[in-house]
Amino acid sequence: MIVSVSLETLEQIQTEYRCGKNAFERGRYRQSVEHLETARDLVEKNTRLGGEVQIWLATAYQAIGQRENAIALCRKLIRHPSMETSKQSRRLLEILEAPELNSNLEGLIEIPDMSGIEDNERPIKILQKTRSSTSRSSSTPELFPEPIDLSQVNTRENGFLGIALVAIIAVLSGLFFFY
Repeated sequence: MIVSVSLETLEQIQTEYRCGKNAFERGRYRQSVEHLETARDLVEKNTRLGGEVQIWLATAYQAIGQRENAIALCRKLIRHPSMETSKQSRRLLEILEAPELNSNLEGLIEIPDMSGIEDNERPIKILQKTRSSTSRSSSTPELFPEPIDLSQVNTRENGFLGIALVAIIAVLSGLFFFY
């Protein structure tokens, strides 16, 4: 089926289609629907361009809350001559007909609003390490931890590190040798 469209009409269709897509991508869904409906009325619906316009229109319908219109349009597009349009309409229809998920407010984490808190301008107090010669108080935290005696560290069970190191060196040398 060959349809002859004047050059002016084709330019108007492409302009409306482009404006509809741009409006959709900017979040102006009502404007998008207006432009895409104009393009749909001008374009031959069984062409590839007609299918693309209608897919975008179905998506825009869904974005403004006209879910029934979007579903009805997708059902029509399933029988579209363009395989790509038919495939896209099936995918979009599956999404539109999927049940909506209910969000459980108990499972969500509430992020507190910190905008009302004033800046902390108080000086930071640094705890200094204090040692009392007679006794240590466990209630005061220390700034520096006690040094670890390396003679008490168990190194006998770390033999696998040597094997792993040899294996890594063998793999790397093999890579360089064969490269």
